Amino acid sequence: MGKRKSRAKPAPKKRMDKLDTVFSCPFCNHGTSVECRIDMKNLIGEASCRICQENFSTTITALTEAIDIYSEWIDECERVNTLDDDGVPVVEDD
Repeated sequence: MGKRKSRAKPAPKKRMDKLDTVFSCPFCNHGTSVECRIDMKNLIGEASCRICQENFSTTITALTEAIDIYSEWIDECERVNTLDDDGVPVVEDD
């Protein structure tokens, strides 16, 4: 008599790496000083620096992570830096 074939075991699930929740500050450039907090009840995300006390708040969704809040803060800093004194975007000539 032959041996019965056993069922193939399902492949193990791959674990996703955890995303960062602590970042470097764009103002004081101090590493690991910015913490991001997510308030799902009020749908507000906040990033704040422990060293220079700068902070940034934005609206969030259910899929928002800490890296998304920090990225929006960096994008907003870059947008503000490209505006001139009148609030008009600066156009660079090539």
